[in-house]
Amino acid sequence: MPHRGRLAILEILETAPILLKNFDAEQLCEQLEPLGVTLRQARQIHAAAVRRQQWPTPQADGLPAAMIERVRRCTVIPRLTLLDRKVSPQDNFAKYLFRGAEEDAFETVRIPLLHRPEDPKYVVCVSSQVGCSLGCRFCATGRMGFRRNLAPWEILDQVIQVQADSEHPVRGVVFMGMGEPMLNFDAVAQAARLMTASYGLAIAGKAITISTAGVTPGIRRFIALQKPYRLVVSLNTADPELRRRWMPVEKQYPTAELFDALREYHAATGRRVILAWTMISGLNTCPEDARQLASLARGLPIKLDLIDINDPTGRWKPPSTEELATFRDALSAELGQPVARRYSGGRDIHAACGMLSRCREPQSPQRPEPCPKTPSTP
Repeated sequence: MPHRGRLAILEILETAPILLKNFDAEQLCEQLEPLGVTLRQARQIHAAAVRRQQWPTPQADGLPAAMIERVRRCTVIPRLTLLDRKVSPQDNFAKYLFRGAEEDAFETVRIPLLHRPEDPKYVVCVSSQVGCSLGCRFCATGRMGFRRNLAPWEILDQVIQVQADSEHPVRGVVFMGMGEPMLNFDAVAQAARLMTASYGLAIAGKAITISTAGVTPGIRRFIALQKPYRLVVSLNTADPELRRRWMPVEKQYPTAELFDALREYHAATGRRVILAWTMISGLNTCPEDARQLASLARGLPIKLDLIDINDPTGRWKPPSTEELATFRDALSAELGQPVARRYSGGRDIHAACGMLSRCREPQSPQRPEPCPKTPSTP
């Protein structure tokens, strides 16, 4: 390209600089090709931005100094601002409060997996939105309302910054923080692609988990990606009417439609469908709940993750030991599929499932109407 033409392109790029953490190497190569950047060099540029938080150097990367200077003039390496960090003295979960491109803050959780001394590691629970529009009644994030979507780099940088702050490697990512990932699908899919890039964070695709409260168009887009990411669906009850009262998403995407999409997912991937079930004493932990779920999931291989409700107001409580045992016995008899109790850590620092609300005390929710099939607890 003639020198004058390259200068003109450089001037254009300088007015709208490229955010390096927003794009993979192929996309960067396409955008930087007018500057003479090859795909191999784009990978080096991306790796330097993601792994070292800096532009490449001639010494470390072997790129021409003149090219690096051209790239520096038309790119930005964006970085989240850390506002707060808390570590639980009880279970070593850590919660981070970040600010990104705008003023609204959001939270990230570091989950320790230290039970294997020979392989200590962390999983990062990332946010995909600031707040959430779904308004699930038992979720502190839902009570915040929706503020905005996060950009791919804002999602990716949560993992980068947690890794930089950690003594053990980050080996997995779960999209279970603030927001509904399927309502910010393009940014979530791009962030997951960046996390798994071999020249970037190199996290295994099967170690990426994307959750949803049941946004069926997003599930179908997830299927179309044909990636090894795991899908988790927050179901919580198999009773559509009860689910409608707890989770307004039911009004737009009914349970029947949701399970049609989940059967499509199983048919396309051959994987079990992972369902998350937030247990609330007296409301969704009786034998009838197990029977309804078994009927709904008939013919569909599932795995059920049981999670205790986290409610610092004390209005909603997890099941007692006896109630849980009765429920699990009913699940064993009626469902006959894998059931696991999932630990939700960091309660003491409001880092557990359903508690993320930008370090603010969630407002006391009204207790929902008890399920008519079981009496209300005192």
